Amino acid sequence: MRITLDDAMARLGDRAQPRFEVMLRHGSLLAEVYAPRGHDPQQPHTRDEVYVVMRGRGWFVDGDERHRVGPGDLLFVPAHRPHRFEDFDDDFCTWVMFYGPEGGERPDPTTTEPR
Repeated sequence: MRITLDDAMARLGDRAQPRFEVMLRHGSLLAEVYAPRGHDPQQPHTRDEVYVVMRGRGWFVDGDERHRVGPGDLLFVPAHRPHRFEDFDDDFCTWVMFYGPEGGERPDPTTTEPR
């Protein structure tokens, strides 16, 4: 299966908040396009998630940390962690992938976290 960003944005259309559209479901994987406008009303989610920023720039608030983000950046958020995008461009959009069990996966002690 192939889904382009143009396909996803066309399905999203001009709707108001929340600006997301489910694009794929497979097993525990749920892939969405997310394009907030003005503010990001997200609340913590019950599953682990990965974002891949596709367009625009902004800031990503991850708990107590704040990171500048832009196209090509990959962000991981464990289940139940407060997070949101702030001060983002009008054309900001990102892929969002939820996966794994409710409550999140347990980290594998044999792997290392990126620094």
